Amino acid sequence: MLFGSYTFCQQNDWSAVESVFGKKGTIQDGVFKISYPRSDLKIKIDDFQVAPGFALGSWIGFISMDKNMGMNHGRINQSMMMGDLVLLDTEVPGVLKKLVEENLEITAIHNHLINESPNVKYVHFSGSGDKVKLAEAIKSVLATTSTPLAAPQSNLQTTSVDWSKVESILGTTGKHNGMLLQYSFPRKEKLKESGMILPPYMGMATAVNFQKEGDRAAITGDFVLLADEINPVIKILVEHGITPTALHNHMIHDDPRLFMMHFWSIDDPEKLAKTLLQVLATTNHAPIKK
Repeated sequence: MLFGSYTFCQQNDWSAVESVFGKKGTIQDGVFKISYPRSDLKIKIDDFQVAPGFALGSWIGFISMDKNMGMNHGRINQSMMMGDLVLLDTEVPGVLKKLVEENLEITAIHNHLINESPNVKYVHFSGSGDKVKLAEAIKSVLATTSTPLAAPQSNLQTTSVDWSKVESILGTTGKHNGMLLQYSFPRKEKLKESGMILPPYMGMATAVNFQKEGDRAAITGDFVLLADEINPVIKILVEHGITPTALHNHMIHDDPRLFMMHFWSIDDPEKLAKTLLQVLATTNHAPIKK
């Protein structure tokens, strides 16, 4: 499928990239993704234990494209890589140094949470070129951290949770992952980075996670917003007891300009779901799939 001067390659072989990482990835909408939950970290917000998959997931995404260099120049095979690394404060300097050494771009450095202990930062990055070389570069960056490179043996909690009331409010089922309920909500716009349209799976969709705690649930994630949507969303969240914890960009050359708003609350899960539904209805997100 053509978008402007780029062609998404849907049938790419990512086995060489998987060999670099030593684990299988997932493929969706032409995006190949590897995830590294920080299962080594024991992060608490007050007395709430944050599950690795709830708010501590490093990820690396790849998408292949052919860039049309003109009728007389043929096509150049390239891949774009983007992602987000979850780091302790003490890991940030070494990661930045290694990213620079590997000629990868740093696109954001910030928090997602507040009042967490120990403190955690999130470093976003991007790069383009040969996909195997990109994988080798970011693997060397990961090696400067204590990120577990093998899959964790088990979730924080494997007991099944009844999310039916939340899913009924939202009108769609989410991904069940132990004590977690996870959603991804795409926007209606075609979202670009460096002139290339990227699918929602490449970090372009609003992500929302619920984690059960007794009769209550914690909620976190990030809304992908346009500038004029920011303060109406903040108003809804604050009025319903959800705290915006960060507002920033994840990319440098995005079009339209996107702002990511992270949030946090522990409350009745149905109440949280109703507030989430109100935010989605206020913004230009795609209709929820039933």
